[in-house]
Parts: sequence; structure tokens; C-alpha cells
Amino acid sequence: MYFRLLPFFTLIPLIELYLLIKIGSLVGAGPTVLIVVGTGIVGTYLARQQGFQVWRGINQSLSQGEFPAEKLVDGLLVLAAGLLLITPGVLTDLVGFLMLIPVTRGIFRRWLSARFSGMIQRGNSDMSGIFWSRYDAERDVTDSGDDHKID
Repeated sequence: MYFRLLPFFTLIPLIELYLLIKIGSLVGAGPTVLIVVGTGIVGTYLARQQGFQVWRGINQSLSQGEFPAEKLVDGLLVLAAGLLLITPGVLTDLVGFLMLIPVTRGIFRRWLSARFSGMIQRGNSDMSGIFWSRYDAERDVTDSGDDHKID
């Protein structure tokens, strides 16, 4: 698991840093800082707005006696978008803004729902399966059930 997350914690910040340096060399340091702060402020506002909209949809579904599975996934995506938007960077902001737009959020929702469905069908409760579908040979352990016995 550690080696799977390592690229995300090294490559993405390096790419973000490179892009910010390039933008800074084109427009200057001040405007670059304003872009980062501005996207954080606008993103926080939009995430809050979309979060309230999702919350109203969840309450409406519950009041009609429906389970709001799709709206709960939307809520998860809006939360993730908010986190991405307060993280300084260009790529994270782009993905965050795409998660906030209801039309493009649907693409993320379908992808995430397919991942969840696949995990459920395989009987896999390990959340790392959401992002990596390839079987991890390091975790090739057969559960015999012996560790759940009470002696």
C-alpha cells in the first residue's frame, strides 16, 4: 500500500511545483500567489454551495423514504473537491473544480460507483481497491477463518 501511495505523495507535488514555477515565471510571483489563494477561496465557496445542495437532496430523498446512495457519493465527491481546492496547485484545482460541476461530477460518480460495485462483487472490503484494481501480490493471504475463532 505504501509503495502505491508513494507516487501520489511525490510525483503530484513535484508536478504541481513545476507548474507553479512555470506560471510564476510567466506572470510573476504575486499573480501566481493570487491565483492559488483565489482558487482556494472560490473553491471553498463553491464546495460549500454544492455541499448544501447535496445535503438538501439527501434530506429530500430520506423524507421520501428513499436511500440516497447517489447523493451520498456526490457528498463524498464534493468533500474531496473541497480538499483538492484548498491544496495549492494547478492540477488539484482542476480536478477539484471538475468534481464540483454537477455534469462532470456524474462522470466521477459513475467511476467511483463502478469501483465500489466491483469491490462488493469480489467481497473485498479493503478501501485501497477503489483506486487500484490490480491484485496486490503482497496481500495474497487466504482467510481460513481461523483467526476469528474464539477458544
